[in-house]
Amino acid sequence: MIRILLISLITLLLLSCNKKEAIYEPSARVDPYKIYREGIVAFTNNDYFLASKKFSEAELNFAKPRLAAKSSLMASYSLYGINFYNEAIENLDRFLKTYPADENIIYAHYLTAIIYYEQINDEKKDLLPLIKAEEKIDFFLKNYPDTEYAIDLKFKKDLTQNQLAAKELYVAKYYISVQKWIPALNRLKNITENYDKTIFVEEALHRLVEINYFLGLEEEAKKYATILGYNYNSSEWFSQSYKIFNKNYKLPKIKKVKIKKDNVLKKILNKIKSN
Repeated sequence: MIRILLISLITLLLLSCNKKEAIYEPSARVDPYKIYREGIVAFTNNDYFLASKKFSEAELNFAKPRLAAKSSLMASYSLYGINFYNEAIENLDRFLKTYPADENIIYAHYLTAIIYYEQINDEKKDLLPLIKAEEKIDFFLKNYPDTEYAIDLKFKKDLTQNQLAAKELYVAKYYISVQKWIPALNRLKNITENYDKTIFVEEALHRLVEINYFLGLEEEAKKYATILGYNYNSSEWFSQSYKIFNKNYKLPKIKKVKIKKDNVLKKILNKIKSN
C-alpha cells in the first residue's frame, strides 16, 4: 500500500511540473466605428434588438466620451423601439449618471418621460406608471420649458391629469355601486378641486348632484347643479343633472370629438444621429 501511494504521488508531481502556465493573450482591439455603423444598419432595418447590442458594444469600445454617450442613447432608443421599457429606463438612468454633461442630456430626459407615459393603461390598471410619467414630465417642463419638446409634454401632462381624474372617478363609481356614499363624495370632490381642468370634472359634478339628491340633500344637489350649469350648460352631464330635477326633460344627442396627438420622437432621433 505504501509503495502504491508513493508511485501515485510521484506521478502527480511529474504531471504538475509538465503542465504549462497559462499565458494571457490580449484580444484584438475592436473598431467601435464599425460596430456603431452595424448598429445603424440594424436600426434602419428595424432590427432593434441587434441594434441595441451593437450600440452597447460600441459604447464600451469608444475612447471619446461624446461618442460613447451617443452610442448609449441610441441603445436606449433601440430598447424602447421593441418595448423593452424596463431595460430602456435602466440604460437611460445609467446614461444620466455617467454622462451628466452630455449635449444630448435633454433627449434622455424626454425619452424617459415618454417611456413612462406610454406605459399608462386605463384607469383600472396600475397607477405607478401614471405617477412616474407625471413626475418625469414635470421635471422636464421645469428644467427645459422653452424647448420644442416641452410643447409635446405639456399636451401629455394634460392627458395624465385626465387619466388621474379618470382613476378617481372609477373608484368613486365603485363606491357608488356598493352605496359607500361618503368615500364616493370625497373622490368626486377631489376631482372638482384638483382636476377641475380635466374632461371628467363635468361627470364628477353630475355625480355629486345625483348622490346628494338621492340622499335627500336637495340644496346641496342644486349647488352642484348650478356650478355645472354655469360652466358647462351645453354639456351632456348638465342635461343629465337637469333631468334629475325635471323628469320630463329629453336628453339631446352629443357628438364626441377625437383628439389627435403628434409624435416628436423622430425629430429627436434625427438630431442625435446627426450630432
